[in-house]
Amino acid sequence: MLTAIIDYESGNLHSAEKAFQRMASEVNAGDVVVTADPEVIAGADRLVLPGDGAFPACATALRTSGAFAAVVEAVEVKARPFLGICVGMQLMAREGLEYTPTEGLGWIDGVVERITPSDKHMKVPHMGWNDLVIDTPHPVLDGVATGEHAYFVHSYQMRVDTPAQRLAHVDYGGDVTAIVARDNMVGFQFHPEKSAATGLRMIANFLTWAP
Repeated sequence: MLTAIIDYESGNLHSAEKAFQRMASEVNAGDVVVTADPEVIAGADRLVLPGDGAFPACATALRTSGAFAAVVEAVEVKARPFLGICVGMQLMAREGLEYTPTEGLGWIDGVVERITPSDKHMKVPHMGWNDLVIDTPHPVLDGVATGEHAYFVHSYQMRVDTPAQRLAHVDYGGDVTAIVARDNMVGFQFHPEKSAATGLRMIANFLTWAP
């Protein structure tokens, strides 16, 4: 079993790599590698797409990387389990509206737009710990309950047009999407590798998930 964390030069992957390697060892889920090699990605059993920065820059970096075609084939054709993290989750949307409208992967029926809290005193970016509210049960949420905390750093969020594709949200002057999923794909707006025991539990769940 091999989990590939995709390196397309859009984020610091060290902490994610360590967290996934730790949990893969604990649940006997094989090896975890950080890679940009299309052959390794094509042969991986599951994929993780992190992302830090602006949606347009990350979208361009992914689409122009040598890994892009292998990622799309693995997810869309081979139905490999896929996890997007932070901007990696946002790229799953139909479109991002950060700076300029930018096409996403179209895997989740939604648009990424700026967070606009109802309380104008609440700061954007949404940064720090927040309580998850579970909307839809899913295997990646086994053992995770409403009220558990996750760590967020973002100014934009995905507005999901199909409610069944939103697994969880948080309250930050209104609903902010936290987890999305469809078929063999799941996305976390927060950083599971920085979300203590709750985040590690969800990483372990992903590593053993068989959609």
